[in-house]
Amino acid sequence: MSLFGGVLPVTGTTFLIFCIFGVLFAGYAIGRITVKGISLGDAGVFFIALLFGALFFEPLSSQLIVEGKAENLMYIDQALSIVEKLGLIFFVTSVGFIAGPKFFSNMKKNFKSYALLGLIIILAGGLAAVGCIFLGRHVFGYGGSIETSEGFTAMISGLLSGALTSTPAFSAAKEAVAKEYVSLVSVGQGIAYIFGVLGVVLFVQIMPKIMKADMEVERQKLVAVSGGVVKEKKKGTFKLDGYGFAAFSIAALVGVMVGAVKIPMTSAGLSGTCFSLTSTGGCLLAALVFGHFGRIGKISLMPEESTLKMLREIGLVLFLVGAGIPGGAEFVANFDPMYFVYGAIMTIVPLIIGFIFAKYVLKLSLLNNLGALTGGMTSTPALGTLIGTAGTEDVAAAYAATYPIALIAVVLVSQFLIILF
Repeated sequence: MSLFGGVLPVTGTTFLIFCIFGVLFAGYAIGRITVKGISLGDAGVFFIALLFGALFFEPLSSQLIVEGKAENLMYIDQALSIVEKLGLIFFVTSVGFIAGPKFFSNMKKNFKSYALLGLIIILAGGLAAVGCIFLGRHVFGYGGSIETSEGFTAMISGLLSGALTSTPAFSAAKEAVAKEYVSLVSVGQGIAYIFGVLGVVLFVQIMPKIMKADMEVERQKLVAVSGGVVKEKKKGTFKLDGYGFAAFSIAALVGVMVGAVKIPMTSAGLSGTCFSLTSTGGCLLAALVFGHFGRIGKISLMPEESTLKMLREIGLVLFLVGAGIPGGAEFVANFDPMYFVYGAIMTIVPLIIGFIFAKYVLKLSLLNNLGALTGGMTSTPALGTLIGTAGTEDVAAAYAATYPIALIAVVLVSQFLIILF
């Protein structure tokens, strides 16, 4: 195997190490570039990962297939998938621990608002998808090589999962479509995913600028809503290790097991399909509970704050690398301008409707609004960006409150979309 036209010979492992650390370095560098107060931040890693995947990973994949070395490509794909999933677990588990101490008091006061907002966002995305189906069938034509209405609906369902960066919706859509259309769901997800990530990342930075927000005042409003900053140390407890890695690992293990539980959806009219929280939702839920109680007997369940911040950052950028490199390759291989526009519509419409609804109907403060919006859009990268923009981790509580509702809703909407259209 070789890289850069044979200049750099590499093994599969060396290639992966080069990918990860090279993309991280370049991504952080470009993420620091600021234009009128707007920057990519950690999403710079995603941008570079996409570029790397498009310029190098896609040609390398084609070369390996031609050379009959598909097993090497499979190894690299699996390794990147592990990097992505491990990063996601690190990130959401850290977020759960950080939000846990004040999550339930916040939910008690604002549950109806968060639940309603999560539903509104996903329904807006679903209605945008229906609108795109109508445009494709009656105005612009299906486009590309798609010749049937069922295939076009499969493509739109994939675009919806990518626009909302929702892996559970992606999996649910693949289960609901006929076998011959599964590949179209995958193509749609790959096309829409890029704007689904970058669109929300930019939105949470642009809106405070448009609103001319005083961030110090907004942080005070957020603290008031979330019940204040919890700094209480649990007395009489001991840690299994100095940094809290053991407690973190227990929460992650429990979360993965909870996420693996599958609930049949026959009663919802979706015979043969199941709903699950997946590792993402399971780890978030487990960490919220661990963070809320903080201890079992005399054993502390809370990792150190510095540990959580480090794992949150490492997890986010590893997730962006693992998702971005193959995503860039798929984008190049399957790009269609019309479907990219459809995907962008399915990202922008729920963003704008959700923001307006939260501001003018639910009367949420700006940071509470944006935090809940990232949860409603199921956007992990946007939460990482918002924490930096807001200058406080309290926004994670709103994300964690809205995310589970949106997670369930997006799975149902993606499957009903296929059944009804």
